[in-house]
Amino acid sequence: NMEKDNYTVLTEFFMVGLSNYPTLQMLLYVLCPLMYLVILLGNSILIIISILDPCLHNPMYFFLGNLSFLDICYTSSTIPQMLVSFTSERKSITFIGCALQLVISLGLGSTECLLLAVMAFDRYVAICNPLRYTIIMNKRLCVQMAAWTWTLGFSVALTQSVLVLILPFCENIIDHLLCEIPALLKLVCVDISLNVFIMIIASIILLITPLLFIFFSYVFIISTILRIKSTEGRQKAFSTCSAHLTVVILFYGSALFMYMKPKSKDTKLFDELFGLSYWVITPMLNPIIYSLRNKEVKEGVKKVFIRNLYLRTM
Repeated sequence: NMEKDNYTVLTEFFMVGLSNYPTLQMLLYVLCPLMYLVILLGNSILIIISILDPCLHNPMYFFLGNLSFLDICYTSSTIPQMLVSFTSERKSITFIGCALQLVISLGLGSTECLLLAVMAFDRYVAICNPLRYTIIMNKRLCVQMAAWTWTLGFSVALTQSVLVLILPFCENIIDHLLCEIPALLKLVCVDISLNVFIMIIASIILLITPLLFIFFSYVFIISTILRIKSTEGRQKAFSTCSAHLTVVILFYGSALFMYMKPKSKDTKLFDELFGLSYWVITPMLNPIIYSLRNKEVKEGVKKVFIRNLYLRTM
């Protein structure tokens, strides 16, 4: 540890999350690579079929491809470093490495919040205004909306990260699995009121506002679906939204529980394990949910991969 009055610029941090549980660390060291492979495979398949299958060249799958790419990047920015930390004796990460992980992981998480709101708008237009869907959700608008989610997400993340990283740190031991703002703020020597205030504003912009937008979108969507007279029509309309709604509940439910519940020393182990499930399991389940609950994705997988296998055997 550094002395409280020593404001020397740090060159590295030490990640000691779960250090008191070596057996648990080894179990996670075995499980996390397997889940990471599932994440890479599942999300890569969704991206490939959304590009190669002409039937999936529509706004819904364009945004889904963005979501899959985002999940791949997010887990790639966290899992490899975490695995190295599990097996390393020093458990260190350079200051630059920690800064990059902080900006990238926070930026990708923030972007996903906004992207899920954009996907809710897409479903709202598709269900509530189907005759004008292709006019409203044109290619230009979709690209602009996707670009703005990435730009805004990373702008807010970069602002928050820089305002933390320029502060003087009294210690360089992070009692956490990843470089995150709450964990780093515990090491700061000076008043952090401004940083806490900015975190609250960022949470309103990136978490609460998109969640409210999604909620009201689905109020209108469900209201429209219930007015459809035929049972088959209602089922078809709901099936186009069910996968997205499931992902929203999984993502926002985990995020709200993780970041808004009261913290205490008694629940520290649970918090770290739940955080791990939030960082790994949610990106792993996203492609599975879309594959199981969406006939178009199943058909796309069959057409793209079975056709390629057939051509290779010819």
